[in-house]
Amino acid sequence: MDYLFIRCREFARDELMRLRKRPESGQGMVEYALILVLIAVVVIVILSTVGKRINNVFSNISNGLSS
Repeated sequence: MDYLFIRCREFARDELMRLRKRPESGQGMVEYALILVLIAVVVIVILSTVGKRINNVFSNISNGLSS
C-alpha cells in the first residue's frame, strides 16, 4: 500500500515539474484575444449609443429642409 502511495506522489511531482517547464506562449495569445474582444464590445456599445444620436440629428436636419 505504501509503495502505491509513493508512486502516485512521485507521478504527481513529475507531472507538476513537466507542466512548469512547458512554454506559456499560448497564454499570451489568449490574453490578447480577450482584450480585443473587450475592446470590440466597448466600441459596439459606444457606436450604438452615438449612432442613435447621430441618426436623430440627421433626421431633424432632413425634416427641417423638407418643411
